[in-house]
Amino acid sequence: MNLFYHIKSISEAHKFLGIKPPAHTLITIIREWPIVDFDFANTKMTSDLFIVGMKGGTGTIGYGRSTYDYENGTMVFTAPKQALTFDSNIDFTNHTGWTILFHPDFIRKSILGTEITTFSFFDYAVNEALHISEKEQNILNDFTRNIEIEINQNIDKHSQELIISNLHSILKYCQRFYDRQFFTRTNLNKDYVVQFEKYLEHYFASEKLSNNGIPTVADCGKALNMSGRYLSDLLKIETGRGVKGHIHDFIIEKAKTLLLGSNATISEVAYGLGFEYPQHFAKLFKLKTGQNPTDFRTLN
Repeated sequence: MNLFYHIKSISEAHKFLGIKPPAHTLITIIREWPIVDFDFANTKMTSDLFIVGMKGGTGTIGYGRSTYDYENGTMVFTAPKQALTFDSNIDFTNHTGWTILFHPDFIRKSILGTEITTFSFFDYAVNEALHISEKEQNILNDFTRNIEIEINQNIDKHSQELIISNLHSILKYCQRFYDRQFFTRTNLNKDYVVQFEKYLEHYFASEKLSNNGIPTVADCGKALNMSGRYLSDLLKIETGRGVKGHIHDFIIEKAKTLLLGSNATISEVAYGLGFEYPQHFAKLFKLKTGQNPTDFRTLN
């Protein structure tokens, strides 16, 4: 049975890899992966970070219910809470490209923060790796170098905007490359993880939220034509979290964006997310983030 290993921050990622502390607490670029004494083959890894990697080592990575070879000329994209698995032959020490890791809080106040979910390659529904040409690699390398320069020099009031601008450009070009690669292909059937994620997106954007409140485990199971318990077990196998865990994480991410990206009161945010009582929202937020909503808004 696979174990789950979860990385919460950039600093924790550096510590796991045994490399020096990051120059920036919310974004980093890793070019050379050290030898890590860790059993990747029997572990599903998740994190609170977005990961964008180019080229890499050798071996096979599992993503959702699909797998692809992590060889030169490929791109890897994962969003927070998504699970990755690795075959027994995975070797990152041959890594010749780069990997960008960034926390959602880094982009939350920016346009990219609102657009990040529109990039299809962060979705479990993507069933094939992105393969890029040498010319395309060079385009992405230029933006990556710009980010690296900004991270490693003295931070000023322009740093975050410039870093996000280059990061946004990388993602936009990758979307173009994906569209080019899959222009003539049809989408494969989405697995249950994808269907559930889409269900939450649609539900929280519909009148069902205001009419019925936060969906129950039974509601979610019914929407996917199975029992809520069965769906929760299925999600736990794939991601390490059941239905309630997914719903809570979804709510917290929506709440963070609303708290930092709008002038809505805490009560308005709570009601808008389907809570009957604001104090229930505040309790969940504190449990998941370690801060109450007011402190989160003030300190970020």
